[in-house]
Amino acid sequence: MVPAPDRFGHFVGIDWSGAAGERQRGIAVAICAQGKAVPTLVRPGHVWSRMEVLDWLSSESPDDAIVGLDLGASLPFADMGAFFPGWVESPHDAHALWALIDGITADDPHLSASSFVDHPEVARHLRRHGGRKGEHFSGRGRLRLTEVRQREQGLNPYSNLNLVGAAQVGKSSLTGMRVLHRLPPRIAIWPFDTLPMAGPVVLEIYTSLAAVVAGRPKGRAKMRDHAALDAALTVLGSEPTRGTGPIDDHKSDAILTAAWLRRDAHRPELWTPRDMTPQIAATEGWTFGIT
Repeated sequence: MVPAPDRFGHFVGIDWSGAAGERQRGIAVAICAQGKAVPTLVRPGHVWSRMEVLDWLSSESPDDAIVGLDLGASLPFADMGAFFPGWVESPHDAHALWALIDGITADDPHLSASSFVDHPEVARHLRRHGGRKGEHFSGRGRLRLTEVRQREQGLNPYSNLNLVGAAQVGKSSLTGMRVLHRLPPRIAIWPFDTLPMAGPVVLEIYTSLAAVVAGRPKGRAKMRDHAALDAALTVLGSEPTRGTGPIDDHKSDAILTAAWLRRDAHRPELWTPRDMTPQIAATEGWTFGIT
């Protein structure tokens, strides 16, 4: 289903973090409304916890918001017909995967996912710290179809089953899946849920994609000064921040993503990627903006 052009009135970009601990300097939340005003940071100066982001989404996000979360919303499925081939309890779709993760990690603090990572059946498919690589993890790790398409478009995605290295996304994705499982029914999660006529919609985004669309060179997507951020915002039709000097790249990612969603969320082709079958939508999901 393609939303009506005026379906969304608020646009939210969230840079996410799966790091250990309660509060994460890597989390930033930015929001803007229709128009050209520069997106603003929600609770500027605040160091967010993952639970606080969940609470904000659940109770404070506007009813007409589209929310982009910078994380992998699921794990590879299509390449081998299962999330965890050979395990009888391997979930059949993403909603069941999120429930499994949140159930196994119920006692892990701060919406972390250590217990899931250390589960003996799951660990067979992961690359973990300390040189621990499961027998089913090979090369750079399995990719979802949307990540294969990201590579074809010149981006550099990492497997959500890889938990090692500065560019790993596994921890962010697994902690994010706990959030997705706990969102209230009023919030739809694209493309796993049927898109409702009203209410907030959460979806997966890739901040590097927004940066490239805004004119940043591939491989130099991070913006760490206001001049670079303002140049990118201008490309997206947004007013600049008019700030000076350095800016945290997590904040700049969130601000730019909100502006990109405001400009492009109405485009029908972004809601109907050519390779996103109903099976892919229910299991692996998709990264918004990858066509």
